[in-house]
Amino acid sequence: MKDFAASKARIGFAAAAIALVAGSSGYAIAHLTTEPSGIAASGEGKRDPRKPLYWFDPMVPDQHFDHPGKSPFMDMLLVPKYADAADDDAQGVRIDPAATQNLGLRTVSVRRGELANAFTATGTLDFNQRDVAIVQARSGGFVQRVYGRAPGDVIGANAPIADILIPEWAGAQAEYLAVRRTGNSALTLAARQRLMLLGMPSGLIASIDRNGKPRTVITVSTPTAGVIKTLGVRAGMTLASGQTLAEINGLGTVWLNAAVPEALAGRLRPGQLLSATLPAYPGETFSGKIAAVLPDVQTDSRTLTVRAELSNPSGRLKPGMFASVTIDGENAPSLLVPSEAVIRTGKRTLVVLALANGRYRPAEVQPGRDNGGVTEILAGLSEGEKIVASGQFLIDSEANLSGIAARPVSEPHPPATLSPSKSLFETTGKIEQITSASITLSHDPVPALGWPAMTMTFALPNPAVARGFSVGDHIRFGFDRPPAGPAVRQLIKVAGR
Repeated sequence: MKDFAASKARIGFAAAAIALVAGSSGYAIAHLTTEPSGIAASGEGKRDPRKPLYWFDPMVPDQHFDHPGKSPFMDMLLVPKYADAADDDAQGVRIDPAATQNLGLRTVSVRRGELANAFTATGTLDFNQRDVAIVQARSGGFVQRVYGRAPGDVIGANAPIADILIPEWAGAQAEYLAVRRTGNSALTLAARQRLMLLGMPSGLIASIDRNGKPRTVITVSTPTAGVIKTLGVRAGMTLASGQTLAEINGLGTVWLNAAVPEALAGRLRPGQLLSATLPAYPGETFSGKIAAVLPDVQTDSRTLTVRAELSNPSGRLKPGMFASVTIDGENAPSLLVPSEAVIRTGKRTLVVLALANGRYRPAEVQPGRDNGGVTEILAGLSEGEKIVASGQFLIDSEANLSGIAARPVSEPHPPATLSPSKSLFETTGKIEQITSASITLSHDPVPALGWPAMTMTFALPNPAVARGFSVGDHIRFGFDRPPAGPAVRQLIKVAGR
């Protein structure tokens, strides 16, 4: 009986302990979700006497309802949105400064700098198809001798290929010698011209002049040095006029064909410098320039071919060799942010702005290139703005739950004013035309100069200033007036007017 009572007492004590732990946990969870300890969006809290503008589901903030009730999307009550909270919410999510360190938030400033533009690709060496010589029979005849050549042999210039008997030339040469003995210079010149039209080399005609004897057997030689790609002559063959005897490919230069992903096509241009390293020659670098960007894309690998010409005076570079290629790019100044600060949702790209008074707001941006942990921003940010580099996913999620819209790319944003400079005049306008050296703008009046609204062309000393802009963009710009004429120094996109 005593054991039963003791067991009952122990069970009661355990139940009380469980209740105490559960109560403490509930208090802790409730305490963590209150505004002072973390993230809070304006307009949320206790019952409010103000009249709501509408109700919304935090999981679907874009859908608005006229009356309170249960969400048709989730098993939860709709949340009211108040008129005087709209402006407050527009400033973003608020985080208690005391919680910033606990959340691991780290902010950085948007800076202007140069992003390394070099990239790598794989390539192979190939014969230079522009350095090809064709050896043909100049007239019909018979092969009397070959010189032991074979495809793949590397030969020098004027290397003999075959001796060919050409009976047709015998009569023409005898006629030429007979006319020359008459002393008639006009007839001699005409007879000599006929020999040339029959395809006789000038060296053979000079030999006939010296010896005074016809020559019907000639030795066919290679015009250039290189490798024999094809050889179509054998002893005893009968040849037709114009028949190809051999094809010689020079080795003084070779082609380097590099496979570059099509996503990088916009960064390629003829004349661009590149360097190549080959496993066959470790520690050596071979330099060249892009000779051509071929017009077709390989559908299986989604790459395009970049062709460069490499000097090969010693013949060390062999067609078929593998190469690792580094292509240099232009390092133009641009806005840069850490790549870890960029949120890519699949539909758009965001960063989280760090505003005043502990507030944060997502902002949509247009990203450019990525390299070395740094991302180029083409539009959506200004130099000097602060963004969150770590912990931004938590803030973006809270902003979505609170119905806070991200700042669009086209919205003017601070510091939207151009860099202060007493020598710059500012106004707004629209881009009508852009070239590498000028930009045409239809702009609003410039009161400081007494200029009315007009369309005019400004010089563009630094083409990088207009990078990311296109015809039709509405902009705010700063310009000065050097002796050569007005020149645009700074551009910022603004919302369409």
